[in-house]
Amino acid sequence: MKKLLSIIVAISITCGSFAQMGKVTSALSFIEQGLLDKAKEALDQALVNEKSKDNPKTWVAKGKLAQECFRSENPKFKAFYKDPLKEAMEAYEKALELDQKGSVEKQLKLSNTYVLLGNDFITQGVQRFEAQDFAGALQSFESNIKLASSDLYIGVADTGIFFNAGLAAYNGKMFDKAIPYFQKCADLKYEGPMPYFLIYNSYKEMKDMAKAEATLIKTFEQYPDNQDVILNLIDFYMSNDKLSEAFSYLNMAKSKDPNNYTLFWAEGVLYMKQEKYDEAIASLKKSIELKADEYNTQFNLGVCFYNKAVAMFQKANEIMDVPQYNAAINEANGVFIQAIPYFETAATLKKDDPDSLRNLKELYFRLRTVKPEFQAKYDEVVKKLENM
Repeated sequence: MKKLLSIIVAISITCGSFAQMGKVTSALSFIEQGLLDKAKEALDQALVNEKSKDNPKTWVAKGKLAQECFRSENPKFKAFYKDPLKEAMEAYEKALELDQKGSVEKQLKLSNTYVLLGNDFITQGVQRFEAQDFAGALQSFESNIKLASSDLYIGVADTGIFFNAGLAAYNGKMFDKAIPYFQKCADLKYEGPMPYFLIYNSYKEMKDMAKAEATLIKTFEQYPDNQDVILNLIDFYMSNDKLSEAFSYLNMAKSKDPNNYTLFWAEGVLYMKQEKYDEAIASLKKSIELKADEYNTQFNLGVCFYNKAVAMFQKANEIMDVPQYNAAINEANGVFIQAIPYFETAATLKKDDPDSLRNLKELYFRLRTVKPEFQAKYDEVVKKLENM
């Protein structure tokens, strides 16, 4: 009788266990049919039952359900989990933790689960990036990277995901997090010098100019023939008033690309910084010869003539002899007049910019007694500025 009772109890326990695992089986069937609400209901019961909540199959089922909720177009199903892919990954990890026989590991490998989940994370990362949720996008791409490093991931990790993770961090102004991802890409020579540029810009945003400079120099060592690298070096040294270094790379760039108008513009600006106006004028005129419709070059050449004339006026004021003084003033006015056509051209190239018009207003007013026709031009410019 006791033996019979024991058998009955054992059968009852087994049947109870099967009954709860039947919920998991039902959930998996509902998932296949797209009935995710019924699958969720069945699985929720299995996850709280003592007989099934620690069974690895239950957690594998939850992972599958969470993935399908992410993929679903139905808002109701999407709302089942706050972050379905995170829930899916954690569910698979829980299943592996509970698995004593290694069957789950084999199942996940055979079904390519980690690769498919990784692809879902990429999709989620792109969606979040496009929605400007850069922190969320970074989390998604990092989850893909984590999965790709697992032994359960059948395939090769995509270097592009490291780049995407870096871009998400960069756009989210998490520059300290962006740099290691870009460095990984740079080490693998992914996207050429672009990762280096992003590292450089990250350090600039972090106000670490020493590391920014070091990054550009390293980039030049890796890509010595890349003109963009050289231009970035020139820009960096110009911006930081390291003119000697700027000229060094500028001459290098001109030897590789002698007809690049930008290089002559940059050379002119460097000479202007040194107040070498004649050299600056020659360089800027060469730039205009190569490309006449560039606003910055036309405007800077006008500024160059203007500044040269101001310096000449200052020297003229030191002359005590009246005839010599008058001659010096006339010469300076002649240089002021030379600035006018370049400001006029700049004003036509960029009609909504008031800077050229303000300079013209001052020059026309200053020179209206030298050339009476400038009075009418002065009146015209004043009206344009009033209407802006």
